[in-house]
This record gives sequence, structure tokens and C-alpha cells, in this order.
Amino acid sequence: MEFKHEPVMLKECIEALNINPNGIYIDGTLGGAGHSLEIVKNLSKNGRLIGIDKDNEALEAASKKLREYNNVTYIHGNHDDIKNILDKLQIEAVDGILLDLGVSSYQLDEKARGFSYMEEGPLDMRMDTSTGITAKQIVNTYSEEKLVSILWEYGEEKFSRQIAKNICKARKEKEIETTKELVDIIEKSIPKAKQKDGHPAKRTFQAIRIEVNNEIKPLYQTILNSVHCLKQHGRLVVITFHSLEDRAVKNAMVDLQGKCTCPSGLPYCICGYESFGKIINKKPIIATEEEQKRNTRSKSAKVRIFERLDKENQ
Repeated sequence: MEFKHEPVMLKECIEALNINPNGIYIDGTLGGAGHSLEIVKNLSKNGRLIGIDKDNEALEAASKKLREYNNVTYIHGNHDDIKNILDKLQIEAVDGILLDLGVSSYQLDEKARGFSYMEEGPLDMRMDTSTGITAKQIVNTYSEEKLVSILWEYGEEKFSRQIAKNICKARKEKEIETTKELVDIIEKSIPKAKQKDGHPAKRTFQAIRIEVNNEIKPLYQTILNSVHCLKQHGRLVVITFHSLEDRAVKNAMVDLQGKCTCPSGLPYCICGYESFGKIINKKPIIATEEEQKRNTRSKSAKVRIFERLDKENQ
């Protein structure tokens, strides 16, 4: 299957990166290389793009899409390890980093990956299929209370307790192996009258996917690490797709910006607060109405931008 993924808010993200043609840029979630193609188009031969993805299929597809550019380095890895990746490449700092935290259309559409509640496939949901726990293992081995916790925290699923109870009941009869089997359990757990707001399995599948790929817990630290990898005036641009991601990104950026706690009457700061830069947009950027109509994935997307600045240069 062709790796298709329409980049969300492409124009806005490229403008936010404020690209230096001779700079070094990281796409920490390379995916189908939609954003990366536009980044590398804005680079000179002296510029460099580093594309990171934990999905080998994404890296292969991206390398084909960007094959005419010889200033791209492909890394099979996780953006959570961005500092270690740069250390191995012997790069001290970069001019910009883009993190698109969404799941690609390819991953959702590929039946064998098990991300989609619309297609029958094995319960996998791993972005990196070479390692880690699968959705099948979570569904069949986690305790009922742990399942309730995941579905509520990561999916904000109101019927988390009933779904978890029915999962545990079903797996006593036989192991739950496919997406369809899980969807059937979810549909039976939610009253028909409450199934009008989108697909009834959407929240549960999101929650399990987040748990499988450990998408939330390291995110705050990932934002901190990314900013510390930027040069002076370098930009970090992050696209989030749900409230938990956005909250972690926002909190990290607020802490990185820091806040003076001195009384307002003092002529200069004496509290010694730390600041590593500034938030460029106080309110997140959202997609235009036209893009939201064209690309439904963009409806929940938010873009936040942070610029690295030493405190004395602010």
C-alpha cells in the first residue's frame, strides 16, 4: 500500500520553522515526508534534514519520496531520544525541529497494523513493529482496573468501566485477537442511544494505541530535550491531535519560557528565574475551515511554536 499522509497545516508549519537555507532541521516524526519534502525544498545544498521515525515502512516510503535530495539523513528511532540521536551524529544543535504527533493515514488504513476500528486486522497498533507490547497483549493481559484507567485517561471514554468489564469477560472464553472482535465488545458495552457521536470504538482504540506506543508519558520531557537541542533563535514546532498531547506540550513550553516572580516595582529582575526562550503563539494555531473540510484529520490539530533564546537575549 502506498504511504499516503496529507500534511496538516503545511504552510503554517513551514512559516513557523522560519527556515534558514543553510541550517540543520529535524523532522522527528517523518511519516510520509509531507512536511519534510517542503522543508528540504527550502534548504540549499549546504542545508541538512534529519528524518526520524520509529516505523520502518515510513522511513522506506519517505526515502523514496525524497530520493532526489542527497542532504537527508534517515534515522530509525524515536523523537523521545532526540538528544542521543544528535550525539551519535556529532551534531551539537540544530536550527529547527518539527514534531507531528498524529498517526498517518497509511497506518490507519493498513489492515495488518491493527490501528483501524473500521477494518478487520490483528490487534497490533505498534508504530515500531520490531519491538514493544501489542494491543493484543494489553487487551488480554491487563487487569480490569488498569484497562478502565487507560480508557478513561487516554480516551476519555465515559463507558470505560463497562467496556473493560466486557473485555475481561470475553477473554475468559477465548483470546481476543482481532480489531473486529474488540469492536464488537465495545459496541455491546455502549448503549445504542449514546453511539451517535462518531464511531463507538474511536476512544477505546485511541487509548490503547497511546498505551501501546507510550505516546504521552515521555512527551513533556521530549519537548524540554528538543528545545535544549536548538541553536539560538531555533524553532520547535509541534502538532498535537488531542487534549492530553496539547496539555503536555503547552506545560513544557510554559516551563521553558519561565516566569519572573519579582515584585512589579523592581527596576530589574533579581529572582534569577530560568528561561530558555519564548512561546511564539499564546493560542495554538488551528487549521482553516477550507483545510478542515478537505482533510478531516486537521479538525482536532493544534500547532504550538517555541523559539530558543538565552535569557540575556530576550
